Amino acid sequence: MKNWGGGENHIENLCSELNEIDPEIENTILCVRNSAFHKKIKNSRFQVESAPLTIKMDLRYAGKILSLSKKQKIDLIHIHDSTALTLAIMATKLGKLPPYVLSKKTSFPIKDRGRTLYKYNHENIKRIFCVSKETQRITSEKIEDPSKLTTIYHGTSLDKKNKHSLDLREEFKIPGSKVLVGTIANHIRAKNLNTWIEMIDYLVNRKKINDFHFVLIGSHTNRTPAYKDKLKKLGLLKQVSITGFIENASALIPQFDISILTSQSEGVPQFIFESFYYKVPVVSTNVGGIPEIIEYDINGMLTNPHEPQSLADKLIALSQDKVLRNKFAERSYKKLIENFTTRKMAEQTLAEYKKVLYGTNGTGN
Repeated sequence: MKNWGGGENHIENLCSELNEIDPEIENTILCVRNSAFHKKIKNSRFQVESAPLTIKMDLRYAGKILSLSKKQKIDLIHIHDSTALTLAIMATKLGKLPPYVLSKKTSFPIKDRGRTLYKYNHENIKRIFCVSKETQRITSEKIEDPSKLTTIYHGTSLDKKNKHSLDLREEFKIPGSKVLVGTIANHIRAKNLNTWIEMIDYLVNRKKINDFHFVLIGSHTNRTPAYKDKLKKLGLLKQVSITGFIENASALIPQFDISILTSQSEGVPQFIFESFYYKVPVVSTNVGGIPEIIEYDINGMLTNPHEPQSLADKLIALSQDKVLRNKFAERSYKKLIENFTTRKMAEQTLAEYKKVLYGTNGTGN
C-alpha cells in the first residue's frame, strides 16, 4: 500500500510486539519507496527496505523480494495485501523463495477469476491469517485447502500516549455545547462516506437537529472533491470539519464524545479498537467482522450499511443517554483488554509462524 491506514498500523504493531516477545526475531519491512508508509517508518527502529512500484506488476519490486530473501537469508515472508501477493507470486518465477503466510485484512470475496484463484491458492502460501471469522468464512469459499485458514484479530496496542497536541474544538472553533462525533477513515469506497454525509443531512436538514459537530480524519483521495461538493450543496459545511491525514490520529479519539463508522465493507477496523481503548462509545454499521466485537445494545450500537436515517437515530439516542454511553465504553474497554490486544495478536501470529517453519507443535531445529 502507498497510503497509511489500518493495515500499515497492523504491520507496525506486529513487528514491535514480536521484538518485545523475542528480541531474536528479526523483521525486515519491505514497502513502496517514498510512499506514506515508507516515510513514516523509514527513520524508525525497524529495519526498512523499499522498492519502486509504478505499476501493480512492477518487476523491480518482485526482484527486490527475491534479492532480500537471499541476502538476509529470510525464513518466512509475511504478505499483507493483494498487490503484495501478486508481486510475491511473480517473485517465485524469478527464483526459489521461503514459505509465505498471507494476512487477509478485508471481507471482500476473492474474485472467481483464474489468475486470482491461482495466486490465493499458490503452493508457497502455507497459512492465511483472516482478520475476523466473517473474513475467514468468505475467504474459505475460494481456498482449495481451508485448513490453511485461521482467524487472528489485530487488536490495539496498550502502550499509548493519551494526548495529542491538536485540540479539535479549539482548532475548528467547535462550541463546548456541541456533541463531537468523530470518524477516522481514509476517503475510499469501503468507508462509504456518502452515507456519512446523508446521515448528517438527515439530522440537520430533515430533523432540524444542530446539536452535533462531525470531524472526519483520514487521507484524501480522488473521491474527496465530490464529498466536499455534496456537503456544500446540502449546506452542511458548518457542521463538519475534514482534516485530511493526521499523524498519530488515534490519540485524538479521547476528544470525541461518540465514534461513528459508516462503512459498507470492513475486516475489523482499527478505529473501533482504538475507540474501545479510549473508552469512547461506538455507533457503526454491522459489516465484516464488526458484529464479532460489538454486540448490539451491549457494548455499542449497530445498523445495516446504507441506512443513514438509522445511524442518525442511534446517534441521537446515544447522545441523550450518558449512562448508556458510559456502560458501552466500560464494557468495550474490558472486552478489548481481555481479547483484542496487539500482544495477543503477535503471540498468535508467532505460533503460526512456528507451525509453518517447524511443524504442527511449533518445535524443531
